[in-house]
Amino acid sequence: MARIDESRSFIPVRIAVLTVSDTRSLADDKSGETLADRIVEAGHILAARDIVTDDREKIRDKVLGWSRDDAIDVVITAGGTGFTGRDVTPEALEPIFEKRMDGFSEVFHRISYDKIGTSTIQSRATGGVVNATFVFVLPGSPGACKDAWDGILKPQLDYRHMPCNFVEIMPRLDEHLRRGGTKTS
Repeated sequence: MARIDESRSFIPVRIAVLTVSDTRSLADDKSGETLADRIVEAGHILAARDIVTDDREKIRDKVLGWSRDDAIDVVITAGGTGFTGRDVTPEALEPIFEKRMDGFSEVFHRISYDKIGTSTIQSRATGGVVNATFVFVLPGSPGACKDAWDGILKPQLDYRHMPCNFVEIMPRLDEHLRRGGTKTS
């Protein structure tokens, strides 16, 4: 059963938050603010925060840049996961995933189903690894951001979470690169 091992020390993780929206600014970005507040409240470091429009190249370029920054361990995006013509965040990021995290989407939908029922199918939340950096792609609603953070990311980004967590494997995410692989361009 999942538990917090109090004998282990908490390790702050450096997290960047990217909101994908054609209509928001930092001043009225409730989803980005929700994530930023929860990140800091949990004891982590908000390493960066930005907004880009629903444009594949801009989304991909920002995430790639952050994934190459040694001061960032995790990138969380909010927005652009629906089915409208402007929703392109998964299309922008999934092609650059070195490893895809199917379980993230499955657990997100399980949590979301308990709150909003079948409406959860309207989200294409996803996760993966880019340049040894965890990347999580969330819907743009504050509620979905809360659900993903509270139900998945907060425990998995806590080194004390047992039986396992993302933090303890972070030093090994680049093993393929050290064996002669190449970073994502």
